Amino acid sequence: MKSPRTPTLYRAALVFAALVALHASGAAQDTPATAPAPPTDAAVHELQDQVRQLRALVDEMRLENVQSRAEMQQLRQDLQTTRALLEKPSAKSDVVAQVSPASESGTANPGSVEPNSAPLEERVQKLEESNSLIGSKVDEQYQTKVETASKYRARLHGIILMNAFRNVGGSNNLDLPDYAQPINSSVYPVANVGATLRQSQIGLEVFGPTIAGARTSGDVQFDFAGGFPATGNGVNFGIVHLQTASMRFDWEHTSVVAGQDSLFLSPLSPTSFASLATPTFAYAGNLWGWTPQVRVEHRFSISDEQTITLQGGILDNLNWEQNYSSFYRTPQAGELSGQPAYGFRTAWSRPLRERPLSIAVAGYYGRQDWTWGRYTDGWAGMADWQIPLLPRVGLSGEFYRGRGIGGLGGAVGTSIVFGGDPFVPYSPIRGLNTVGGWSQLKVQLTPKLELNGVFSQDNAFTEDIRGFATDQNNFGSIIGRNRGALGNLVFRPRSDLVLSAEMRRLRTFPVYSSSTSTNQVNLSVGILF
Repeated sequence: MKSPRTPTLYRAALVFAALVALHASGAAQDTPATAPAPPTDAAVHELQDQVRQLRALVDEMRLENVQSRAEMQQLRQDLQTTRALLEKPSAKSDVVAQVSPASESGTANPGSVEPNSAPLEERVQKLEESNSLIGSKVDEQYQTKVETASKYRARLHGIILMNAFRNVGGSNNLDLPDYAQPINSSVYPVANVGATLRQSQIGLEVFGPTIAGARTSGDVQFDFAGGFPATGNGVNFGIVHLQTASMRFDWEHTSVVAGQDSLFLSPLSPTSFASLATPTFAYAGNLWGWTPQVRVEHRFSISDEQTITLQGGILDNLNWEQNYSSFYRTPQAGELSGQPAYGFRTAWSRPLRERPLSIAVAGYYGRQDWTWGRYTDGWAGMADWQIPLLPRVGLSGEFYRGRGIGGLGGAVGTSIVFGGDPFVPYSPIRGLNTVGGWSQLKVQLTPKLELNGVFSQDNAFTEDIRGFATDQNNFGSIIGRNRGALGNLVFRPRSDLVLSAEMRRLRTFPVYSSSTSTNQVNLSVGILF
């Protein structure tokens, strides 16, 4: 008779215990994201990575459960065969005769078989109870599985986020200010309040087959910050907006990523739940872009703990120009050059105080054709870092120096300035130099509560502007410097619940007018799924 595979159940129990422990750990402490995925806030992806690990454990437990059920079926068959033999008198006497010589006296001795069958029934009953318990727990965890038209599984993820805010001062955007603007206090009040859920995000991650040894996956992510319909209370009906959509091929040490993804040259962003539709300080020192691209990543270890990551790729050569049609796409200056933009990044990392220590450098180049023989070269050099200073204190940030990088958010989205009427083909142009960056200090007050302070700045070179370009020839006020600062508290009572309070200040310095500032207080509550 086949005996039950006790090690299999033991491993299943261990996996289930690990799942429960990991879930409890995620609920008790902040775990610093997240396949493609696609560029969204770093803290959100950290929480989503934690959920992804739980899914992997559940899949492993489900496989063990299937094996246990197969063993149960075999045990049931063996038990039924034994019972059939015991129920037949002739078979029983034959078995007893072979086991006990006392059967020759004509006295039946079924007890000589019963001690062997009773433990088997008991073992089968215990195995059934254990299998039922494990199966119910696995089924409970597996309820979140998203069914697909193919045999490959998919996972729904995202955040339902509400932001309530109060602004003092003018800005380009009420709920997501990027830079300050002057306000006519005789017409509009200086302060305003509001609330929005348009920064809520929905993502779908799919897991495909293994091809040439590579695990394939894809991820698409949306929010509702794509604009407002022209209707009453249209501010509450945010238009769906594509953030990222990418596909990945992952080998053990190499990955190939294709799609619209976050800017791999500038992967970090300050921690904030007040700004997810665009990264925090996107036009005040934080380079960013959700850009169509193809890149290759290779990781190799130089010691047991130290890792070098090399990334290189081509990107759609964008310059942050507005599209003049809602239905038709026209080429931008970078695309008119006939070649993509190019980027590379290399990073060194190792664990320190149970957190990552990393330092990276990156470079960018993109040729731009502004027609009528007017060319400029967009380029940038960048660096980013994550440094655990103390067990509960960390420093992170980025720095860049470049020219003509409005497509990455540099110089408040300005690549060039015009020296004459921009609608006249022969007006001269000049690539705008800029330098900037940001730095964040994170203090983990408790496992569930963290404090973040951020300072950032983007500074365009005014010598490229004064005496050459004017506001009248450049579609409005030319901004020379944009400076930001924030402080926030982020509280995570559970791994899927986020509460945050933030104070943010932006001060903007136009080249030909006085500086202006805006202050925002933002209260956020989010449910991750």
